[in-house]
Amino acid sequence: MVEELFNDVKRHREAANLTQIGLAERMGVSRKTVNTVENGVFAPSIVVALKFAKALDVSVEALFQLRD
Repeated sequence: MVEELFNDVKRHREAANLTQIGLAERMGVSRKTVNTVENGVFAPSIVVALKFAKALDVSVEALFQLRD
């Protein structure tokens, strides 16, 4: 069984009325980091996942899940 990391960052970012640049600035990362995570190109480190959660005021589990 192969598990894949699913993320719901884009939906939460849009619900917060933030652009990728705005979210990146809140997190102290580049827009490219936000973009690559949103598009599933890059799986974030624990630290970056926690930054996403804090910046969007949601739990890490609300943003990232493992799927079969």
